[in-house]
Amino acid sequence: MDRVDSHQHFWRLERGDYSFPTPVLKPIYRDYGPADLTPILDKWKIGKTVMVQVTETVEETRFLLELAATSDRFAGVVGWVDFTGAEATVKIDDLAQNPKLKGFRPMIQSIPADDWILRPDITTAVQQMTRRKLSLDALTMPRHLPHLKILLERHPELSVVIDHGSKPEIRSDQFQPWAEEMREIARESRACCKLSGLVTEARSDWSVDTLRRYVDHIIACFGADRVMWGSDWPVVNLAGGYDAWAEATDKLLSGLNAKERDAILGGTATQFYRL
Repeated sequence: MDRVDSHQHFWRLERGDYSFPTPVLKPIYRDYGPADLTPILDKWKIGKTVMVQVTETVEETRFLLELAATSDRFAGVVGWVDFTGAEATVKIDDLAQNPKLKGFRPMIQSIPADDWILRPDITTAVQQMTRRKLSLDALTMPRHLPHLKILLERHPELSVVIDHGSKPEIRSDQFQPWAEEMREIARESRACCKLSGLVTEARSDWSVDTLRRYVDHIIACFGADRVMWGSDWPVVNLAGGYDAWAEATDKLLSGLNAKERDAILGGTATQFYRL
């Protein structure tokens, strides 16, 4: 089975519609495209990736779909659409004509209202995604988890994956209430979880031991068949880089059997995103 990177980004700054990255993030404030990532994918024998949006424009989604068309290796795109817009369903239908469009990611972590995902005026968009068999990447932080749990109860047929383990506060060694809320979501829904983005939530001197209890908890709650690995490249370059995270992952998963490792490193993402 192909190893899959379920969460990576490309951006071309001259396009001019990015709210991220900003010049303050100097190490990653430059263009990143397929030519930059391909040698890394070759090194780690990664056969497929999922490209994920970084800014709130449909134009960026179309840009990513254009890049995806250049190679079968870029197997899916998670885009963006304004869920509250009057033409949300029309735009969802339009973008869904491209078979590489796999889902959408509203920027929940950046929206002032923590309960935004429960707004009545996003219901139509969520229902249309369900009809279209499109997934929701939930870019949440621990404070959003109680609201996400309610969304999952309201829309049990919606395919949802929690990005970056919902960004636990590893930097300050906070484990609760994140741990219990993740356990409840895993127990009471079909949601999956991405093993990604954790190193940027840790201190700069992070180690495998720093991450272990968070990773072990995610796997214990969701099971390997509902956990998928992602690099969060090139954002991961802010916290050691692709190689450091991939090497740490191999150590963190070393206690699992081959079937479980295969699921986390490719099988879960392949099934969830219909790659």
